[in-house]
Amino acid sequence: MTLDARGGARGRSGRSRLGGVPTTLPPGPAEEGRVGQLALGLTGDDRPSVRREVLPGVVHVAHWLRLDEQQALVREFRRWAEPPAGLRHPRVPAGHVMTVQSVCLGWHWYPYAYSRTADDTDGALVKPMPDDVVALAQRAVAATCGTAAGDVYAPDAAIVNLYAPGAHLGLHQDWEEPAAAPVVTISLGDTCVFRMAGVDRRTSPFTDALLESGDLLVFGGPNRLIFHGVPKVLDGTAPAGLGLPAGRLSITVRETGLA
Repeated sequence: MTLDARGGARGRSGRSRLGGVPTTLPPGPAEEGRVGQLALGLTGDDRPSVRREVLPGVVHVAHWLRLDEQQALVREFRRWAEPPAGLRHPRVPAGHVMTVQSVCLGWHWYPYAYSRTADDTDGALVKPMPDDVVALAQRAVAATCGTAAGDVYAPDAAIVNLYAPGAHLGLHQDWEEPAAAPVVTISLGDTCVFRMAGVDRRTSPFTDALLESGDLLVFGGPNRLIFHGVPKVLDGTAPAGLGLPAGRLSITVRETGLA
């Protein structure tokens, strides 16, 4: 069953009759002897984190994850990307294929609805939300919105996007979820320009933030529905040894409010 933005059942009317386009990752580095779970608190990039409020309710924490933590997430991503319900280019209702490659956890998102199955590709059950990703997102909300907010944050979905060279994401709102909880975005790989417009407009003036590998961005409160996108990724800016294909990986975690 597919759910719309209000959580009600909906059919496929108004959607493209074509599905998404399945894709695969190039082989990664040898991983023998590496841990499978996301390990926090390891050594690596020890630059101190820097927190700043970009806009009301929008907080950017630079250098939030150390390199070891980033590498662990990339290893997990490689498993998430495998079929069934694996990595694909989503297709919008108008019919064109998005340049980003995407895999989902907890709930399967495709433009513009949620489902428990990968309805735009192989129809398989979506992979469950990993406990360590839930804990990481709660830690992110606590770091940006306060400990109390982190304690009650109950993320149940993640949209993981791979931006290969030349990929981008147009300005859009994350309006498909009934819940008003903050959206957590973790950036890995190449630096990107993360662009924000307004809650009631997608036109200029814009507020841009440069998100580097390991950076965190959380938006909620008055700007939970802000128009945002990624117009550009700066090629070749990823840290060495990350294990990611060329480009940028974003892990966007949400509390949907869907049952």
